[in-house]
Amino acid sequence: MSYKKILALLIAVAFTVTGCQFSPTSVQDNVTHLTLWQGVNPPSNRDVLQKLVDKFNQKHPNIQVDSLYVGQPDQQMPKILAAVVGNAPPDLLWFNPTIAGQLVELDALVPLDEMLNKSPVKDEIDPALFDSMKYQGKIWSVPFATNNVGIFYRPSLFKAAGIKELPKTWEEFRQVAKTLTRDTNGDNKIDRYGIFLPLGKGEFTVFIWLPFMWSGGGELAEIAAKVDLADNQGAISALQLWQDLVKDGSAILSAPERGFETDAFVSGKVAMQVTGPWTLTYINNDIKDGDFGVFPIPANERQATSIGGENLFIFKTESAREKAAFEFAEYVASENFQTEWALGTGYLPANLKSRQSEKYQAYVKENPTAKVFLEQAQYGRSRPVFAGYTRVSESIGRAMEAVLLNKSSPKQALQESQQRLDLIFK
Repeated sequence: MSYKKILALLIAVAFTVTGCQFSPTSVQDNVTHLTLWQGVNPPSNRDVLQKLVDKFNQKHPNIQVDSLYVGQPDQQMPKILAAVVGNAPPDLLWFNPTIAGQLVELDALVPLDEMLNKSPVKDEIDPALFDSMKYQGKIWSVPFATNNVGIFYRPSLFKAAGIKELPKTWEEFRQVAKTLTRDTNGDNKIDRYGIFLPLGKGEFTVFIWLPFMWSGGGELAEIAAKVDLADNQGAISALQLWQDLVKDGSAILSAPERGFETDAFVSGKVAMQVTGPWTLTYINNDIKDGDFGVFPIPANERQATSIGGENLFIFKTESAREKAAFEFAEYVASENFQTEWALGTGYLPANLKSRQSEKYQAYVKENPTAKVFLEQAQYGRSRPVFAGYTRVSESIGRAMEAVLLNKSSPKQALQESQQRLDLIFK
């Protein structure tokens, strides 16, 4: 069965399982109505987005954007592909950049080179983000926001455990996690863990783990080129580190596909969590006394972090709607949007003018944790953009799940993932 036929079957699934209704946008009474699909989380961040969309709509009476939350990225994928194959896509899509390869293969996206070259906003976008915007030599998206991954920690718990220095290496990191893991009430049961780790096969889990693979000397490009996963020593060592944290009793695992939740960290049940600046605003709101900080991902062979954040894609519809959609994309990449989005959510601005603005610099001064992510960005690596990325990511996620649940060794789990990939790609 062909790739497109398989995707066509997803239309029925999307309608039946999700109840998602694919309604086309239109031009009525000289007003262009556009639909934006997004999976912004948590809800407080969606509120920030809605306010910014409302601002755009107020200033552009001839363009009205309707922002629709359609689930987390892993839930969105079948809906997106079904909508494309069914010729009923949204006008705009918020999604991580790795989807570009699939959508370009389906001839679903508008290339943005010509429009972006004429736009003053192009020179304001962080040059480090252009790799995430490109596929096969063309630009297919603009950055919605950017971030990277670090270690959030509770200083009071470090102090209580007698830890005076933040870990800089994997060995130190593992030892600190052991030291922080405690039975605090004397019932012979651990009730405070060193670290919270995400569990699941989804992209979020893989994204959080990738800095460790890169730090261990691994390369995702090799995986994309179908080099045997079991020979990727960086991947093996990174999985081994995470498995060791679990075997040590130092780590508590998230519920499946819920690794983005921070309740355990906020309550003090765990002392560390691997996450990013998108959590800054609501962690700051939930931990009233400010008892949290951030340090860079500990290094093994080299310093590394994942450059993340979502991009904005424009689907092929009709000329007037595509131009209107790009006008909204320009707004998203602009200094004003990026500043308000960063202040409201904790994301890092993708716009250089925004980062240098008086308003944002004042925010960084008041929130030194944001500075850690800004400084760490120099070690950031983007996930590669290629048509088979989602299959590779899911295979890595399966290996991670097997390793964290102690069902397999890192090498064995990666060998099994490679076997699945070989069957898929052949």
